[in-house]
Order: sequence, then structure tokens, then C-alpha cells
Amino acid sequence: MNLTGFMQLYVFMLAAFVGYQIITRVPPLLHTPLMSATNAISAISLVGSLVVAGANRDRVSTILGVVAVTAATINMVGGFVITDRMLKMFRREPATPKVDAAAAAKPEATK
Repeated sequence: MNLTGFMQLYVFMLAAFVGYQIITRVPPLLHTPLMSATNAISAISLVGSLVVAGANRDRVSTILGVVAVTAATINMVGGFVITDRMLKMFRREPATPKVDAAAAAKPEATK
């Protein structure tokens, strides 16, 4: 592994550590808006992984690109499903009209 490979590994490890530290400190109130932004970032990483998978440089990069496409797709779809489920918790159900029991018991007069 050359110096560039070590630098890429270092950047990846640093990004993973900083990302973990940031996500664990998010208050629950901000979770849904942050999740929506994260879904957008996942969509961008999906595009990047498609480029890597389609570059056809060598077999290893193609395999890693396919793994990245799969992981990014699962992450993005799962994030949208979870966000939609959380937003459904805050929706109000439509009010049902109240029916008067006495009026419902009387048969209507025929003309």
C-alpha cells in the first residue's frame, strides 16, 4: 500500500470517527430533519458509487463499487421509510362527523 492508500484510509477513519461523534450528540427533536438531510447525502453517495462501479478500472474497484451501490441504496431507501413512518406519527386523523342518536333512530318520512 502506497502513501496515497494510507492517506485515504486515514481520511476514511477520521470521517467515520467524526461522523459517529456528531450523530450521537443529536437531540431527538432534531432527528427527523437531520434524517431528511442524511437521505439527500445518501442519494449523492449513491451517484458517486455508481460512477465508481461503472468506471471499469479493475475487478476490485468494480466489486467495491457494486457493494457501495448496494449499501447506499439500502441506506437511502431505509432512511426514507423511517422518515415517512416518523412523520405519520404526527398526522392527525380526519374528524368523523358526530351523528345525533335521536335523529338516527327516526325513520325518514317518504314523500
